[in-house]
Amino acid sequence: MQRLEASEKALRKIFCADYDFLIPDYQRPYAWGKDQTAELLDDLTMALGRDEGEPYFLGSIVLIKQPDVPRAEVVDGQQRLTTLTLLFAVLAHLTADEETAHELRELILEPGKKLLGLEAKPRLELRPKDAGFFRKYVQSSEQLDDLQALNDNELDSDAQRAIQANTKLIQEKLDGWTPEHRLALGQLLLQRTYLVVVSTADLASAYRIFNVLNTRGLDLSPADVFKSQVIGAISENERDAYARKWEDAEDDLGRADFADLFGHIRMIFNKQRAKEGLLKEFPVQVLAEYQPGGMRSFVDDELVPYARAYCEIRDASYGLPQVGGDRINVWFRRLVRLDNNDWWPAALWAMRHHRGNPEFLDGFLRRLERLAASMLIRRVYTTPRVERYSKLLTELGNGCGLAAPAFDLDPSEIADTVALLDGNLYQATRVRKYVLLRLDELLSAADGPVFQHKLITIEHVLPQKPEPGSEWCGKFTAVQRAEWTHRLANLVLLNRTKNPEAARFGFCTKKEKYFGGPNGVTTFALTVQVLGVDDWTPDILESRQADLLNRFIAEWKLDIKTP
Repeated sequence: MQRLEASEKALRKIFCADYDFLIPDYQRPYAWGKDQTAELLDDLTMALGRDEGEPYFLGSIVLIKQPDVPRAEVVDGQQRLTTLTLLFAVLAHLTADEETAHELRELILEPGKKLLGLEAKPRLELRPKDAGFFRKYVQSSEQLDDLQALNDNELDSDAQRAIQANTKLIQEKLDGWTPEHRLALGQLLLQRTYLVVVSTADLASAYRIFNVLNTRGLDLSPADVFKSQVIGAISENERDAYARKWEDAEDDLGRADFADLFGHIRMIFNKQRAKEGLLKEFPVQVLAEYQPGGMRSFVDDELVPYARAYCEIRDASYGLPQVGGDRINVWFRRLVRLDNNDWWPAALWAMRHHRGNPEFLDGFLRRLERLAASMLIRRVYTTPRVERYSKLLTELGNGCGLAAPAFDLDPSEIADTVALLDGNLYQATRVRKYVLLRLDELLSAADGPVFQHKLITIEHVLPQKPEPGSEWCGKFTAVQRAEWTHRLANLVLLNRTKNPEAARFGFCTKKEKYFGGPNGVTTFALTVQVLGVDDWTPDILESRQADLLNRFIAEWKLDIKTP
């Protein structure tokens, strides 16, 4: 049996000569976005305000590592190790105290020690494609300004874009702190921040550990704990009946979604972002309202109705016969395409309290989708996004209904939304598909078509890299290509795998052999529009851009201050 080691270590004992971290080429690239990075910073900020002796845990990392040998292949933990390196680099960059900066840089780079036989080298080596970039702009001293000055054409991968974006986010956040506050953060990181390091000698064993640590449902979930508390508090003669109600709700949702439901219910009740974990907060913030002797009401009045609402939202299965019920399901299909779940508590609240009123739900979900879409487009990260929904839930609880001020976008939010829609949309990786599918609905005769394709891809009409001497280079100057390639007017939807060769066809050939072809593209109104155009020039793109942008302005009311 392979030897397994697991120990809790302070960061100063991890970013040291005991470990040479290597991200193997088979691992996925660095992929943390601003949401995860901002959430880490927010959590560290909250940890700074707690008791000075209280440790802060960052979770676990899984390594392939021989005992007493520094080389450590990272199976799980790349995102945290990389982001921590960015944080150390920014702290070193911002400090005016050379001694502190030197200590921080030693967390990033092993300076080398001849007597110990240690060579100078970075403590973390990324995948080969990004290792040189990371070494040059992050791990080398005082290169962060050069990193921020790079334009998108100088970044060769999404990982490099994430490194640049997250470094900028960290620097903007910490630049507003006092030197004393930044020093306190550095002390928290080195003195009170811990990781659980799990090491084993081979890949197969490491992946078994990884799967055990990341598989849901093997251990008791918070929902299982709450079940014992709730059902155990019900009188014995009714306990079996309420256990069946609980289990029926869990069966309808599935174990994973059922577990998520409790977090949403907690948010509806407390109207604030979780701070101490669901196991601690749910009994205090929710169940305490039903004790003693009220657990039947929790099951009947909260759990069962919210579980039903969850199913109807997730499956777009709102089935009331009143006129307008179909529109509700359209809104649900739109909302579930978003890249976050923070809107769920507000939608669940509406279904729980106004399920029998399709007109109210239609107006509510229209406002909710507008707000959620704007925050998606503006890449509002987790904390302010959750704070906005918290404010909305508070206003809803106070009876504001459809007039809740949190639904409204202020003039700067409207201007930013329009500017980003009018910009290089394709480069907003987590935004572009939602926007294009939403636009396709606006162009379609039907109200919110259901996209049932297993594969939906985004294609440029004007190619990203046209062949020198091609018709594209004759129609568009280099400046015009830079202006139009990634914008809304130049993008279409396809239900097939991208073809790099076909992507460089001339316009007419591209329409016939790629956008058209035997499979057709009639389900995408956005693409059908292009099939009806005889040529593709800067003037046509300019006119098309204005038209498409105006569709969003009209749909989301982005030209006025009213919701």
